Amino acid sequence: MSSESEIKDLAKKYGIKNTKLIKTGAFVDGQWLHFSDETFAVDDPATGNNLLQVSNTPIAVVESAIKSADVAFKKFKKETTGRQRSLLLRKLYNLMVENSEDLSKICTIENGKPLADARGEIKYASSFFEWFSEEAPRIDGDNISSADPSKRILTYKQAIGAVGILTPWNFPSAMITRKLGAAFAAGCSAVIKPATETPLSALAVAALIEEAGFPKGVVNIVPVDQERTKEVGKLFCESPLLKKISFTGSTGVGKLLMSQSSSTLKKLSFELGGNAPFIVFDDADVDVAVQGAIACKLRQSGQTCVCANRLYIQEGIYAEFRDKLADAVSKLKLGHGLSEGTTHGPLIHERAVAKVASHIEDAVAKGAKVVAGGRVEQALGENFHQITILSDVPKEALVNVEETFGPLVPLIKFKTEDEVVELANSTEFGLAGYFFSRDYAKVFRVGEALNVGMVGANTGAITEAALPFGGIGWSGFGREGSKYGVDDYVVLKSVVIGNL
Repeated sequence: MSSESEIKDLAKKYGIKNTKLIKTGAFVDGQWLHFSDETFAVDDPATGNNLLQVSNTPIAVVESAIKSADVAFKKFKKETTGRQRSLLLRKLYNLMVENSEDLSKICTIENGKPLADARGEIKYASSFFEWFSEEAPRIDGDNISSADPSKRILTYKQAIGAVGILTPWNFPSAMITRKLGAAFAAGCSAVIKPATETPLSALAVAALIEEAGFPKGVVNIVPVDQERTKEVGKLFCESPLLKKISFTGSTGVGKLLMSQSSSTLKKLSFELGGNAPFIVFDDADVDVAVQGAIACKLRQSGQTCVCANRLYIQEGIYAEFRDKLADAVSKLKLGHGLSEGTTHGPLIHERAVAKVASHIEDAVAKGAKVVAGGRVEQALGENFHQITILSDVPKEALVNVEETFGPLVPLIKFKTEDEVVELANSTEFGLAGYFFSRDYAKVFRVGEALNVGMVGANTGAITEAALPFGGIGWSGFGREGSKYGVDDYVVLKSVVIGNL
């Protein structure tokens, strides 16, 4: 476990003013627990250098956190109202805003994303506490007319109980706040296992939760290493004390968690992998589409679940789009997230780089041409891959089937609307889809035809707190954010009153 002096040195090196945000222990039942004999390293993906050693929470302590959450929930649901929870969420939102620059720097050094992107994430992350602070007092039921005039049917939305939350590394703050804001608004307690690669952002949120005065045991955060992650996931799924699991991650892991949860029949909401199509029709504004592709495909170097994966360009504007996109990409700059002028940072680890390289190799072997990039940027480090544009990508290329999750832009030519809709829907995944057209009849037609949970029409940026975020098919189920976000954390109870 890292010492106080090491934490202070890290804060000084990266200009983090509030050192209280830098935590290396587990947060259980309102206490910070440290395990000096069991730790794991958190590294800067841009340099490979170790940042800090974080406590590897023992399984017995994770079990204790689950029990604490269960005990806290039973008290919490009786002693708080929606309005009281609203005030706590608003306080937490204000604390995130006050500490946004420090939170952004913590995100950048452990995740690798440029500081501008990290600032965007913290703004996005805090918005969920603001949004759900406004939803908390408005979780209402109904008075339903009965067929029998002597009866009344009342419905109540009640918090489901203690919940388990499993979050990924690509949005280490926002994936916690989007889930926790809804859970807390509903009146649930939570145990959170953050990604092994990025626990510092999660623990910084815990520090603010403590400062905001959340009741002990209502929020618990248990960092663990990669090896222990599987054990904790199984424990969450099989624990009878946790009544719901919320998971963001790969489809393969989602299937495993779903299977492991069958013994307890708990409620699940999963946001899983994607294979998002990005379609540009001949009648689109090409300049707007190019900027949409940059924003959508290359956000965080392509490491987001809603990133475009397959870019279908209609033949009439194919060459123009390709050339303008290449020109726009030439103006982007790879580098460390805290370096001046950096627009795109490293990938999270060497496995991510290897996947990008394999998709490029496969597409080129099948006839694709490299328009820009194509290689690892060795001068910057092993985890930096050049932003790569491929033209003439054949439909049988691997990139059409698998999500790359990296800075690879494959351009695929198409002729007709019917053809491209069929291509776009030829996948088991259905998280997000994008298309560009100035024909508003087509906007409605194609928007309804794409088999995805979220569609961006003439925009590459769709995410905000007001959006019901989620997919269909192998991309999961349930919705996060929006007025629907609380629904996955409540149960609907009906009470029939007779003899009126």
